[in-house]
Amino acid sequence: MSAPEDCGKHGHKRRELFRRIFAGILIFLLIALITILLVWAILRPTKPKFVIQDATVYAFNVSSPNLLTSNFQVTISSRNPNDKIGIYYDRLDIYAVYRQQQITYRTEIPPTYQGHNEINIWSPFVYGTDVPVAPYNALLLSQDADTGFIPLMFKIDGRVRWKVGTFTTGKYHLHVTCPAQISFGPKQNGIPLGNNAFKYQLVRSCSVSV
Repeated sequence: MSAPEDCGKHGHKRRELFRRIFAGILIFLLIALITILLVWAILRPTKPKFVIQDATVYAFNVSSPNLLTSNFQVTISSRNPNDKIGIYYDRLDIYAVYRQQQITYRTEIPPTYQGHNEINIWSPFVYGTDVPVAPYNALLLSQDADTGFIPLMFKIDGRVRWKVGTFTTGKYHLHVTCPAQISFGPKQNGIPLGNNAFKYQLVRSCSVSV
């Protein structure tokens, strides 16, 4: 008669042990989470600051009926304003947009790590060949060309991680939008580089969301 009772006691002890282990894990995770949140609140991480420095236009041609070929080289700087937080740029893709429509392919910027208060500068080529443009945008593009100014946006999509000491967070979405108004025709104000290429000094802050 003692065997079933012993089995019941052993089963109860195992369940009690599992409950204690589970409770210990939960407490550990809770303490770790609270610690991370406190460190995060104390350090107050600030998103990186992006600036578009210049843009060189090598090609910007519309062919019939609504195909656009373009080739740019843009210089963009990124600064990490944090004193104690590093930033991993795991993936960055840059492309050009005209009136909410992407008009170039995506160009990948090599992954990099940005230390405290560091500045990184990239000069990628952004281009597209015979990219279809929406009919209404083709009409607006023609009108903008007549006025001499083309409102463009260079956008960056990517993934970043924050590094605090030895701790590294998970990946966050990064979205950057840089305005670049390009002039054409008689209002051309770029610096000629030869072969119909013009360089425009912009130095404009970009909007950043993480």
